[in-house]
Amino acid sequence: MTGTTPPAAPTSVELMDQLARAAAAYYRNFATVAAARGLTLMQGKMLSLLRRPVSMRTLAELLACDASNVTGIVDRLEGHGLVRREADPADRRIKRVTLTEEGERTVREIRAELLTTLGGLDDLGDRDRRTLQRVLCRLFPVGTD
Repeated sequence: MTGTTPPAAPTSVELMDQLARAAAAYYRNFATVAAARGLTLMQGKMLSLLRRPVSMRTLAELLACDASNVTGIVDRLEGHGLVRREADPADRRIKRVTLTEEGERTVREIRAELLTTLGGLDDLGDRDRRTLQRVLCRLFPVGTD
């Protein structure tokens, strides 16, 4: 034994600050990648949420913004040919937003380019990947909608 003590575990505040810096860096990169395709950060974020058709209300909740903002974002994305609105089969009053083929291609391109800025993810082994996913799920439980 060398007589040295291991470094103290980071405090919750230190972890929160580190998480905030990581999120800020991620969204700076995301904004740059989206802008290269003529999109705003919010438009890019919305596209990335559309893994399946989602109601306008759900998009507002996921983006933590007013429904009227979602309408404007969807209008602009429709203008770019990246999304379309469709009536919900269960309730035709509800409008769902879905990706077009062009939208799907754009999302794939954005994700691929973002992965180049997050090369450290590829360096993680299976155990570290599972640990990271488990920690993220504990910090940010994801709903089913």
